[in-house]
Amino acid sequence: MSDLAHSLEKLRSTYPHNVTLSDASEANLRIAGRDDFDGILQFARGLPEDDLLFLRVDITEPAVVDNWLANIEAGTTLSIIAYDDEGVAGYATVDRNPARWTRRVGEIRVNVAPRCRAKGLGRHLTAQIFDFARALDLKKLMAQMTIDQAGAQAAFKHLGFVPEAVLADYVEDRNGDPRDLVIMSYDVDGFTDQMDEPIHL
Repeated sequence: MSDLAHSLEKLRSTYPHNVTLSDASEANLRIAGRDDFDGILQFARGLPEDDLLFLRVDITEPAVVDNWLANIEAGTTLSIIAYDDEGVAGYATVDRNPARWTRRVGEIRVNVAPRCRAKGLGRHLTAQIFDFARALDLKKLMAQMTIDQAGAQAAFKHLGFVPEAVLADYVEDRNGDPRDLVIMSYDVDGFTDQMDEPIHL
């Protein structure tokens, strides 16, 4: 087994485990897989309409969730799912492009249920997906969001992400309205767990 594979397997072996949130409640974090299909759908369909407008992919659709889980099985995506007493409370994902010229770059997405925001769950999820990014030997992480998502941009900037580009009218929301896309990046090796607010993209 290579050093990279060993590091990844060692990290995987620490899951599932519980984290304590700022209100003293607990969330159980686990590596996402097929068993999470129904929970992810329920989570997505419980998000406020404003949140759904800004999802890059519509995870309220079973086919989209199925594709996400297929990417996990294929090894191009790794996701951490958080559960509380009500079901899925949030997730963090790192996606890798298998193309040789971008294989050291990953994209992260983090989403937290409204009931768990401002409790530190986003910080836990983000820190732990960064650990996996390191174990996967990724050197740069990207995050994409619309220009309207000021809170998400501020949270990523707090982590040390820097804006790389703004693409005008590059994406459409669920209503078909055009939105500017902001692309931010971060060098993995410099990450420190300093975020004090959850990211919810």
